[in-house]
Amino acid sequence: MADEIAQILMKRFHSLETQRQTWESHWQEIADFVVPRKADVTKNRSPGDKRSELVFDGTAILAAELLAASLHGMLTNGSTSWFGLRYNDDELNGDDEAKEWLQGVEDVMYQAFNRSNFQEQIAELYLDLVTFGTAVMFVDKDDEQQIRFSTRHIKECFLSEDDKGRVDTVYRKFKMPARAAMNRFGEEKFNSKILQRAQNNPYDEITLLHAVYSRDERDVTKVTAENKPFASIYIEPDQKIVLSESGFDEFPYMAPRFSKSSFELGYGRSPSMTALADIKMLNRMSEVTIRAAQKQVDPPLLVPDDGFMLPVRTVPGGLNFYRSGTRDRIEPLNIGANNPLGLNMEEQRRGAIRAAFYVDQLILGQGPQMTATEVIQRTEEKMRLLGPLTGRLSQELLQPLITRVYSILSRQKAFAPAPEFMSGSNIEIIYVSPLAKAQRQGDIQSMTRLLELMTPLSQLDPSIMDYVDSDGISRHLIKILSVPATAVRGDQEVAVLRAQRAQQQAAMAEQQQLMQTAEAAGNAAPMVRAIDAGEASEAAE
Repeated sequence: MADEIAQILMKRFHSLETQRQTWESHWQEIADFVVPRKADVTKNRSPGDKRSELVFDGTAILAAELLAASLHGMLTNGSTSWFGLRYNDDELNGDDEAKEWLQGVEDVMYQAFNRSNFQEQIAELYLDLVTFGTAVMFVDKDDEQQIRFSTRHIKECFLSEDDKGRVDTVYRKFKMPARAAMNRFGEEKFNSKILQRAQNNPYDEITLLHAVYSRDERDVTKVTAENKPFASIYIEPDQKIVLSESGFDEFPYMAPRFSKSSFELGYGRSPSMTALADIKMLNRMSEVTIRAAQKQVDPPLLVPDDGFMLPVRTVPGGLNFYRSGTRDRIEPLNIGANNPLGLNMEEQRRGAIRAAFYVDQLILGQGPQMTATEVIQRTEEKMRLLGPLTGRLSQELLQPLITRVYSILSRQKAFAPAPEFMSGSNIEIIYVSPLAKAQRQGDIQSMTRLLELMTPLSQLDPSIMDYVDSDGISRHLIKILSVPATAVRGDQEVAVLRAQRAQQQAAMAEQQQLMQTAEAAGNAAPMVRAIDAGEASEAAE
């Protein structure tokens, strides 16, 4: 049965391998010019080999790194909060106990991210994304750090989609030292040929295949690893031997695409592909310019064909003798003056490359007369322009990533027990990254503008403010600004606070009324005495 499964999976792998061949030459060419350290898609390069021999201009390299670093800072910045959790039920969002538990869950998740290798691996993912258009990250539990993140090179991964366009199949072909493979899967899993290789040279690498795909047929009544929603099978492809078979509760791979054509399955496209023609042209022009500069600095020499018996010395201080009274001397060959046309064309190509990588939007130009308000407006404009770039990333990277981490930590019992009244409640993910906050600035400005216009009108007619729900505005602002739950009072606490305030105001009003009554009685006392005295005198008469 195991051999049959291996044969079936190898047949599927060969099909995916054939589908990917058209992309490989494209990826290799892009990597040669944009990210040379990963330029081994179709080329067999040794570790530590020099890989920048084709690069004569670093504009594309710097632009790709800038875009990758910007996405990292705007979406998953480790120094700030970049995601949050809230309940679908608004009543639970206002409950103090429920909010406290959810805040504890967030703290545990952030600790898991910060304690792991997430930041370094996500940086590699963004670079792969802007270079190849497709990036792959593997997320799994770890005994030491709770969670382990691994960004895979695109050359190792073969992808497929489901009917909804989501990546649900990843075949990874990779190499592992023979000794490490024996320790992980057991020596009994391998044939004698591989065992002999491992004994002769334990550091010799062998090729393995890891297939992760959605299980269409499984027994949902069983909770065994072989019946989980996603299969995980390791294969030795040469002998078609199954080394291990297990599964995952969630898809362990994050495979975001920068952009994607509707008719292309599995893989995406990148700014590097858009700018590839300009990148190649710029490198060619830079190479020609460098050669022209060399000719200007060290020009070819005109030497008479007779009269010079000694070799020409071009070193500093070198002496070359010529016959006096003749023109038999060494002169540089005039190759013309500097041509600004080539330099202008190079600058045009650099501008096109920077535009493809959104450099103009990422680098905020600030003039000497720019006010703080103008800087804020420019920043908000930049965020809005970059907003469409992150729509696919939120669906294909951030949401499945956070869900995967939450599920792993939940199975590890890393969270405190939830209150009983919360059983069956659903939790949704909210993004609080700098980019997400900037995209929500429009709502804040709208509410601020509303209050600015309504306040003067309320002085003429106070009833106008009846249309404004101050509590609703406050809740919406708290949600938009992603204020931590610990910094906001719950509905119950607010109700108690308002009741106390109402009692205090009622007591103060009663006290003030008593004081006014006493004051009025004091003012009326002389008049009463005068009236009483008048009545007494009349009676005496």
